[in-house]
Amino acid sequence: MIGEEFKKQTGFNTKAIHVGSTPKPLGDPVITPIVTSTIYKYDTVNNDKKYEYTRVGNPTRDALEECLASLDNGKFALTFASGQSATLSISWLLNPHDHILVSRDLYTGTQGLLSTLREKRYLDVQYFNPTDQIELRNCLKPNTKMIWLESPTNPHLVVVDLKAIADIVHQYSKDIIVVVDNSFLSAYLQKPLDFGADITMYSLTKFMNGHSDVLMGAAVMKCEKLYNNLRRIQINLGAVPSAYDCYLMHRSLKTLGVRMEKHHENSIKVAKFLQKHPKIAKVVHPALPDHPQYELSLKQTYGHSGIITFYLNGDFNDVKKFAKNLKCISIAKSLGGVESTIVFPFAMMYERYTEQERIEMGITENFARFSVGIEDGDSIINDLDQALNSLPGGTVSKL
Repeated sequence: MIGEEFKKQTGFNTKAIHVGSTPKPLGDPVITPIVTSTIYKYDTVNNDKKYEYTRVGNPTRDALEECLASLDNGKFALTFASGQSATLSISWLLNPHDHILVSRDLYTGTQGLLSTLREKRYLDVQYFNPTDQIELRNCLKPNTKMIWLESPTNPHLVVVDLKAIADIVHQYSKDIIVVVDNSFLSAYLQKPLDFGADITMYSLTKFMNGHSDVLMGAAVMKCEKLYNNLRRIQINLGAVPSAYDCYLMHRSLKTLGVRMEKHHENSIKVAKFLQKHPKIAKVVHPALPDHPQYELSLKQTYGHSGIITFYLNGDFNDVKKFAKNLKCISIAKSLGGVESTIVFPFAMMYERYTEQERIEMGITENFARFSVGIEDGDSIINDLDQALNSLPGGTVSKL
């Protein structure tokens, strides 16, 4: 179980396994069936049935969305063809010249989309430091309509006080929509709606699915009006997932709690090992006491996922040699799967920025974002150890 210092979840796994698993129109199967039909038969010219066309509604998708809403303590959920299409659809809640405040440390794909929206839809996009509440207050404007947050942030794992920000924003205007990208923690480890967020957004592709075989996004909320507006946008954009992917995603949710417990356990073991290795300059992990927002993590989350970051004690040649010598750990851009993956953002994710811009953002050549899987913890550590010990000055094993 997640360490005693973190809060405990109750009832999560029961909801993950049972909510949405018996769609009534389809009898009483224990496992939600895959409904692949794109069309549904009308009884009369005035259709009074729930389903008419799969872009508008699908029983397999509805079952998944019911489960997702339950896990996040929401009332409504929508699933999308990808995390990026969820982000795009949410952005269409805004009108041209609306002001959106965005966390400065942010997934590069979201940054790219916001740049496009600034140019093509004339949104007023402004970045701010989400740990500075004074800066936040100073940035709010009469036309501010949305706040976009990550906690912890991607890639630097800064933990953001979600309740404090939501309170400040909603005191200024109840019409401002607070969106939290919760992809790094999943509904098992953090529930942004409980802290005042209006929308919890996911790239379900990551930890929520956890098997690196489904591309999907989601938005969960409590407000029916917000849900209806976003659903209308989704239908118009056609940003819906397939029934088969919804089935896979729903199946994955049944093991989410078990997987996240193991991600948490392994990531702490790996982070502690890396902290002691002479070829590692710095390790960042929100569930370790040396993290700047550790106390906030204890209050706001149920633990931490498999994401850690570290700085190699060496140059880019050392990075390439270290990466080449990894055997069990895959070099891959995505994260959150049962398998361990590692990415080096300087060379693999921030190519559209100049070298100086990357360095100013803390994206240096020796910076790594590591998604710790649920393999045997010792296997992950042994792989890291042998790759690190292949480097000059790295032969002092800490095992």
